[in-house]
Amino acid sequence: MSHRALAAAALILNAFVWGVAWWPFRALQAHGLHPLWATTIIFVFSLLCLLAVQPQAWRGFLKHPMLWWLLLASGLTNVGFNWAVTVGDVVRVVLLFYLMPAWVVLLAWPLLGEKPTAGSLLRLALALTGVVIVLKTPASPWPIPESLADGLALMGGFSFALTNILLRKLNETPSASRTLAMFGGGAMMALGAAGIGMGLGVVAALPAPNWAWTGLALFISLAFLAGNLALQYGAAHLSASATSLIMLSEVVFASVSSVVLGTGELSTRTLLGGGLVLLASLLAVVSYDKR
Repeated sequence: MSHRALAAAALILNAFVWGVAWWPFRALQAHGLHPLWATTIIFVFSLLCLLAVQPQAWRGFLKHPMLWWLLLASGLTNVGFNWAVTVGDVVRVVLLFYLMPAWVVLLAWPLLGEKPTAGSLLRLALALTGVVIVLKTPASPWPIPESLADGLALMGGFSFALTNILLRKLNETPSASRTLAMFGGGAMMALGAAGIGMGLGVVAALPAPNWAWTGLALFISLAFLAGNLALQYGAAHLSASATSLIMLSEVVFASVSSVVLGTGELSTRTLLGGGLVLLASLLAVVSYDKR
């Protein structure tokens, strides 16, 4: 198998892991483990594995303080997405999360100095129109988030866009330090959110260890670690446009798996709005490829 084919397979593996992650998160919640605690466990595991191999990765934070912003953005991405797919309609959550092209247009100007072009404004309009269609229900006069899952998905998507912007801005920093920021962010932000949630009474305490959930938590931790390593390998061997295009398969994995298992709904409104959001993403990929 060629390096390009292997890289593409690695990216599909990563998209599959994220696309079906809602199932183990819901299974863990059924055993009393809130998705914030599950996220904490997953990223503490990945963080320990990284530090075992790259114990000096933390030194990059001394020279590049902006890595702390990457830690924050990456952590909030995981908090938003993992919690949202556990408690909300999976198809709706994933589509709202993939509003990323709109957020990128808004963030790239102040953070990267990239002024919006006519094409980027068109993609922004398409994405925003799509999300308005998804959010507008007959019972609501305004297209606003109608549930906790909607708000978490939008927050996670915004944080995901910011994470990608910061990765571009920090591309000269050591890769191990960037990975540490992302793993550390997932662990710290989820732990902090779980602590705050417990204080507010919306997050249950960490349950007593038992084989019913610890075994599943270990499995999903290994899956996320493998998916992250696959993403890094694939992104290093393919163009950014090819990587972005393949990663959109996450939407397919999430939608098909959730509909088949009865936890997602493909309504006309969701299909139409989601189609516009995905079209904006595809146009962003094509635009990047022409640079």
